[in-house]
Amino acid sequence: MLEIHPHHLQILRPHAERTYPEECCGLLLGTRNRDRKILIDAIPTENSWNQEAAQSFREISGSKEREASKNRSFSIAPEEMLRVQKGARDRALDIIGIYHSHPDSPAIPSEFDRAIAWSTYSYLIISVPQGQAGELLSWTLDDHHQFQPEELRFVDP
Repeated sequence: MLEIHPHHLQILRPHAERTYPEECCGLLLGTRNRDRKILIDAIPTENSWNQEAAQSFREISGSKEREASKNRSFSIAPEEMLRVQKGARDRALDIIGIYHSHPDSPAIPSEFDRAIAWSTYSYLIISVPQGQAGELLSWTLDDHHQFQPEELRFVDP
């Protein structure tokens, strides 16, 4: 389960709309215990997907299909991940997940999303039909590296 405060939507949804028709992305900071993650902060990041990232993905995955379009792919630069991780540590928080948008597509993980996912993270996906933020769903990987829906619980601060 991922607990989220309604005010986080004021970060996530506008970010997804601003970057449309490209995918937005960012990091989710919070705390976790055995069966629950609590979102404390959502940090928008730049989508650094480019030709170099696409080539690296093709080499690692053996896929020939991934192009350098930010409309269907996202990447967070390693130095950005490190910067946010250090800031989180200073606040006694962890990176508990990643969020990104799916322009003109449902908030369901793609094969690309699964290929790059880490097992301990929550993956919030925001559907953005025609530039308007829509459905928000959360996903986690199971023991077979397949996405499963994660319960989202909206709580008041």
